[in-house]
Amino acid sequence: MADIHQLENKLRSLKLNGMLDTLNLRLSQAQKDSLGFIQFLELLLEDEVQHRANKRLASRITKAHFEEGKSLEGFDFSFNPKIPAQYIHDLATCRFIERKESIIFYGPVGVGKTHLAQALGHQACRLGYSVLFSKAIRLLSDLGGGRADGSWEKRLHHYLKPDLLLIDDFALKEFTRSQAEDLYELIDRRYRSSSMIVTANRSPKDWYPLFPNPVIAESTLDRLISCSHFITLTGRSYRTLLRPDKALAKEVATM
Repeated sequence: MADIHQLENKLRSLKLNGMLDTLNLRLSQAQKDSLGFIQFLELLLEDEVQHRANKRLASRITKAHFEEGKSLEGFDFSFNPKIPAQYIHDLATCRFIERKESIIFYGPVGVGKTHLAQALGHQACRLGYSVLFSKAIRLLSDLGGGRADGSWEKRLHHYLKPDLLLIDDFALKEFTRSQAEDLYELIDRRYRSSSMIVTANRSPKDWYPLFPNPVIAESTLDRLISCSHFITLTGRSYRTLLRPDKALAKEVATM
């Protein structure tokens, strides 16, 4: 027994926590199944590899700042057959990230834009990509704060660094001049070098008037739109499926 404790201490000092967690289990398995030394060691090493992979995944998900743990498995495509399920599952391979392409989801409130964007973001994390999620208004407020305190370049780098940037609720209202300039810098620097997923209630053709300067609008949106997959979501609000009491209340109110 003392030998096992010594082994545990050595594993702990080497930070081989995956092997440490399963050592007793693997010892019992080796005895029960008459495993050879190589088989026993292979199982322990696989436990360590999986433990480290899980830690890296958990770290990527934490750094992504998702609002919720959404997944494609948790999305009910049958609720709204108009949503192109196969196309979205194809995008979940994340080859669009390898090709430095982007995705634009647009449609009315509640049809699943944010859920699908975050689900693709989670899938990207699983495949080893770095991801960052942010509401558009929060992103622009952060960059605006950088202009005020001299940390603009540092804050911009925060949004340039990840392989995949998710911008939720884009183009909700008109942009100020400085916001438009910040968007141009962000999109221009990510253009053809990394990917984005953008969700919006408005169609991209309706984004142009929201910019105070038409030249900035054209330059910014041309870069974003030219390398993007467009997915229009229509149909019933997905939130009525999650909160049927709200849907009933709305129906009663309109009677």
